[in-house]
Amino acid sequence: MDFVSCTMIFVLACVTMHALCLLFTKSTKPNYKLPPGPSRLPIIGSLLDMGEKPHLSLSKLTKIHGPIMSLQLGQKTSVVVSSAEMAKEILLTHDHLLSNRPIPQSVSVLNHEHYSFAFIPISPLWREMRKICNTQLLSHKNLDDSQHVRRKKMQQLLNDVHHSSQIGEAVDIGTLGFKATINLLSNTIFSIDLIDSTDAAGEFKDLVTNITNLVGTPNLADFFPVLKMIDPQGINRRQAKNVTKVLDIFDRLINQRLKLREDGFHSKNDMLDSLLTISKDNKLIDKTLIAHLFHDIFVAGTDTTVSTLEWAMSELVRNPQVMEKAKEELVEIVGNNGSVPVEESDISKLPYLQAVIKETLRLHPPVPFLLPRKAEIDVDIGGYTIPKDAQVMVNVWNIGRDPSLWDNPTLFSPERFIGSDIDVKGTNFELVPFGAGRRICPGLQLANRMLYLMLGSLINSFDWKLQHGMRLEDIDMTEKFGITLQKAQPLKVFPIKISN
Repeated sequence: MDFVSCTMIFVLACVTMHALCLLFTKSTKPNYKLPPGPSRLPIIGSLLDMGEKPHLSLSKLTKIHGPIMSLQLGQKTSVVVSSAEMAKEILLTHDHLLSNRPIPQSVSVLNHEHYSFAFIPISPLWREMRKICNTQLLSHKNLDDSQHVRRKKMQQLLNDVHHSSQIGEAVDIGTLGFKATINLLSNTIFSIDLIDSTDAAGEFKDLVTNITNLVGTPNLADFFPVLKMIDPQGINRRQAKNVTKVLDIFDRLINQRLKLREDGFHSKNDMLDSLLTISKDNKLIDKTLIAHLFHDIFVAGTDTTVSTLEWAMSELVRNPQVMEKAKEELVEIVGNNGSVPVEESDISKLPYLQAVIKETLRLHPPVPFLLPRKAEIDVDIGGYTIPKDAQVMVNVWNIGRDPSLWDNPTLFSPERFIGSDIDVKGTNFELVPFGAGRRICPGLQLANRMLYLMLGSLINSFDWKLQHGMRLEDIDMTEKFGITLQKAQPLKVFPIKISN
C-alpha cells in the first residue's frame, strides 16, 4: 500500500479521536509569524502536497511561496528553505540553534539514535566523536597513509571490468561501484574485503539500499506520534531486521579483533584498531558505539558515493563531448596505460574531472534535502519564525537548479566550474551537497577520494558503449526519491578496453 493510501486510511481512523481531543483543548494562535506555505487540510495538513517525489513537489511550491516555506505535516511543523541565501542562514548563521536532528522512527531501532554520529544531539559524546573522526580516523594524514589500500582495491576494480570486457558482458555501474566502495571502506576499517563476489555485492547493496529507503520513506508514525506503537507501515519492524543484520556483521568483526589483540596480535593500523585503542582510555567509546559508528560510515558512505558515481557515468555516457574532454585530461596527466588506476596524488591536477564531479553533485545531489535539522528554540530568519521543535529541511536539489544562480541550470556543463572557486566543502552555499557547519558530512574527504579514483579510473581505462540499438536519448535519467536520490533504472554499459 502506498504512502498516500496509508495516510488516508489511518488518518480517517484517527479523525474522531482527534476531534474529541480538540474539544477539550484550548486552541491558541501563536504570537509569531510562520513562513508562508500551502493551504492545510484538517488533520493531515500539507502531507498530500509532498507527493511521490517531494524534492520536485516542494520545488514547485517554492515558486509560489518563496525560498522559506512552512508546511504542517500531520502534527509536525516543517520549514523548507530553497535558496543559497536561506541555506546559509540555516547551516551557518544560525547553525548553533539548528544543529540537532529530529529522530525518525526508522532511525530509533536498536537504540541506534543514542549512538549514531549523524543523529545524536550536540553533546560531549558528539564532540568526542567529531574530534576522533577529524583528527584521527578521517584526517588528511590518515587518509594519505592508507591510500595504498585504496590503490589495491582500484586495481581489482579494473580487473573485474577488464574481465567483463573480454567476455562482452555489460556492467551494472551501480553494483560494480558498490562492490568497489564497500571493499574500499572495509579495507580502510577492517583490513579485509567485506564482499568477494558480484552476487554478494548485490545482496549487500540491497540491504544498504533498504536501510536508506526506509529512512527516506514518509512515515505516518513520524507525522502522528500516537501511531508509533502501531507502526502502521511496518517501517520500524523492517528496519530493525535490516540494522540487526548490519550490526551483527560488525559485532562479529569487532569481537574477532578483540580476541586477536588479547592473543598478542600485532596492530594492522586500520580504523578498527585505532578505535579499540582509543576505547581503552576513553569511557565514552565502547564496542557498541564503534559498531553503530561503522553502520553510519558504511550506509552513508556507500549509498551516496555509488549514487553519485552512477549519475556521473550516466551524464558522461549521454554527453560524449564531455566524456572526451575528461579522457583527454586524464591521458595528459595519468597517461594512457589502461591497466593503471588513477592515483590520489593525481586528483589535484585534474580540474576538468573535478568539474565533472561538481556538476554531477549540482544536478544530482545524493541527499536532496540533506539530513533535516530541528529548532532548539524559536529562530527568526528572513522576517519569519521557525518555531521550537520544527523540522528544517534544505532543498539542495532546488538550489542546484536555481536559474538565478546557474545559467541554463538543467544543462550538464562542467565548464561552468572551470576557473570558478566554488567548491563542495561547505563554504559556497549554492553547492552544499555534503552540508555545512558543525553537521557537515565528516566523511567528505574520504568519499571524494573514492569517487575521483573510481570515476577517473573507469573512464581512463575503458571506452563505454550502450547496448545494441540503444540511443543516447534512451538513457533513463528518472530519479527514485529516498533519503538518497538514486537512478530509478540502473546504468548498464559495455566496457571496451583501451589498447596502448
